[in-house]
Amino acid sequence: MLQLLLTLMLLPGLAVTGAAQTAPPTATMLDAARTFLADLNPAQKSKAVLPFNSEERFRWFYTPVARKGIPFKELSASQKLAGLELLRAGLSEQGYTKAEMIRKFEDVLRELERSRERDPDLYFFTFFGEPTANGAWGWRYEGHHCSQNWTIVNGKLIGSSPQFFGANPAEVRDGPMKGTRVLSAEEDLGRSLVKSLSTAQRVEAVLSVSAPADIVTTNQRKAAIQEDKGIAYGKLSQDQQGTLLALIEEYLNVQPQAEARQRLDKIRQAGFDQIKFAWMGGLEKDEGHYYRVQGSTFLIEYDNTQNNANHIHCVWRDFNGDWGEDLLAEHYRNSPHHRRANAH
Repeated sequence: MLQLLLTLMLLPGLAVTGAAQTAPPTATMLDAARTFLADLNPAQKSKAVLPFNSEERFRWFYTPVARKGIPFKELSASQKLAGLELLRAGLSEQGYTKAEMIRKFEDVLRELERSRERDPDLYFFTFFGEPTANGAWGWRYEGHHCSQNWTIVNGKLIGSSPQFFGANPAEVRDGPMKGTRVLSAEEDLGRSLVKSLSTAQRVEAVLSVSAPADIVTTNQRKAAIQEDKGIAYGKLSQDQQGTLLALIEEYLNVQPQAEARQRLDKIRQAGFDQIKFAWMGGLEKDEGHYYRVQGSTFLIEYDNTQNNANHIHCVWRDFNGDWGEDLLAEHYRNSPHHRRANAH
């Protein structure tokens, strides 16, 4: 069944599977954002809304640090529900479930570490500009191990990255949530692919027996294209190609279907054959490992080395497209309003 779905995925006009939303998410997102902001008092709203052109829009973190915006901790019960509805509008059901499970893992970490600093209410909503059907605005949902970013211009979603998810522990090994693995597919599909490679294929794909301590691009503002190493999609068998596509699909499908399909179309137009998969570290579970999937338009990075290889960081970056920068620049060039402003 998986191979059939992956074959269908590559046919013109067909979308990726797994995301329930079929219409462009921006209308739902706009309504949810307005509802959320309308329920805030003036002091809360002043914390939640920053100018669209604020440099803060390009700052993102996946560590437990102080953030701009309004956290769950400062919201009433009804405001929290409105915030969760906004998050549902920004992600697919699959993505929303991952985000909420990651937030709940703060309770797991509080018990493991005996630390009051771990807090599921320290996840922040931050808006850049007032949500409107016309013009430019954006928003961010962020806390420990979760950073989601959206940019909307004239009612069109032009950016949905950086897209970061992390999980510590990668697998809960004690307590009520024992056995829970939020990012299981991201780990298992990557390992399945590298272990399916022949000796000759591994020469190209496995770059090092040791893995970096984190994703290489960390939280840099602009994702740098990594060295052109790894095994190309065109050098994989049909089954291996299916596994690689399923891995890419896992990252795509945290977004609503329209956005996931748009990302896939962009990859398809750039061509699949030169997408490269690279691995570093051990091949077995509980051995530190890292992989990346890199095409001409996007980068996936995954790392599981910390806490005895039970702590995952993974990210989707769009080259020139994080925060919708390439399309936003085009908007500014072509908008009559901005052309007039630049002429003076």
